[in-house]
Amino acid sequence: MKFENKDTNTTNSKNIIPNNITGEAKAVVLKSVGYPFNFSLMDGNNVEINDKDLFEQYAKEQWMGSFVNEGSYLFDQKILPDFAFKVIAAYPGNSIVGKNTSFVIIDDEEDTPSGFKAVNTNCYLEDVVGQVNAKNKSKVIMKYLEDPDKFGNWAPRNILFYGLPGTGKTMLAKALSTELDVPLYLIKATSLIGDHVGDGAYKIHELYEIAQKTAPSIIFIDEMDAIALDRSFQSLRGDVSEVVNALLTEMDGVSLNKGIITIGATNNINNLDYAVRSRFEEEIEFTMPTDKEREDIIRKNLETYPLKMNVSLKKLVKLSKGMSGRDIKEKLLKTSLHNAISEDKKTVNIEDIQYALKSLKINQNEVKNMFM
Repeated sequence: MKFENKDTNTTNSKNIIPNNITGEAKAVVLKSVGYPFNFSLMDGNNVEINDKDLFEQYAKEQWMGSFVNEGSYLFDQKILPDFAFKVIAAYPGNSIVGKNTSFVIIDDEEDTPSGFKAVNTNCYLEDVVGQVNAKNKSKVIMKYLEDPDKFGNWAPRNILFYGLPGTGKTMLAKALSTELDVPLYLIKATSLIGDHVGDGAYKIHELYEIAQKTAPSIIFIDEMDAIALDRSFQSLRGDVSEVVNALLTEMDGVSLNKGIITIGATNNINNLDYAVRSRFEEEIEFTMPTDKEREDIIRKNLETYPLKMNVSLKKLVKLSKGMSGRDIKEKLLKTSLHNAISEDKKTVNIEDIQYALKSLKINQNEVKNMFM
């Protein structure tokens, strides 16, 4: 399907607009779905867009003021009357098409990586307990996304978060997104691997295209070592060279990705391939929490605890030594709570804590020593 630059006076049809509008959409991801009312005269549902810029101009002219949100539809009323486009994603959600809205057309919703849509989060920097060094080093990310033009050719592009699981790498990325009110694309590295040749490169291109259209934005790629293992582990990593090469191209800035920060995350920094690791101009370490930080983590989580904790904070700090923030919440406090609830208790006591520690498969002699 070719879109020609036509002058038309066809009236735009607007969909019903709810009251909770968030403003003008920065970007809308569309998938052509054909004629949904079973009177199609065409074979298949896909349209071929030969000129993306011209389509954007055409789309904005036709759908100006239309409400867009994930799962809604836009209908063509000019070239192919009633031909439908499904909104796969809109940033922000519950927004309307405006003069600055960008459009991205995808061929197949299943071809998009599992974090293609911007993640909504209410996590703030104050929620990230400890990690003072990591938060301080991340200030440059905030400064850049607040004013990308200020940095010129010296803009930060690629930052690596590394440290043991559960220490707050993903949490800090979410907090930066919330504090700056910028979209966050949260990606598992393995989701970038396609089933066929070219799939991975296509996914990465589409990911950076939508991130650019919604810039300033953050791309957070978790488990980097899943696709970028050191050459010495070549036999374990499979055929991911296509994905790595496409990702390196974007990270190198061959295409001008202004206003985009790529944050990679790994639990095993020493296993990363040097070619990939060298692309990160800053490496930020996430450390295990100190006694004081564990105290803050426990206190913060107990604020929303549904049962009374009948174990002293001092004791909990001692028992949680060597645990990450996530382990404290998910494996110590939550497991203890669930055990207490299952036994119809009104409070969480030391027996429930012991049960949680045993579930962690800690050496039982160590468990006994903890309570002495």
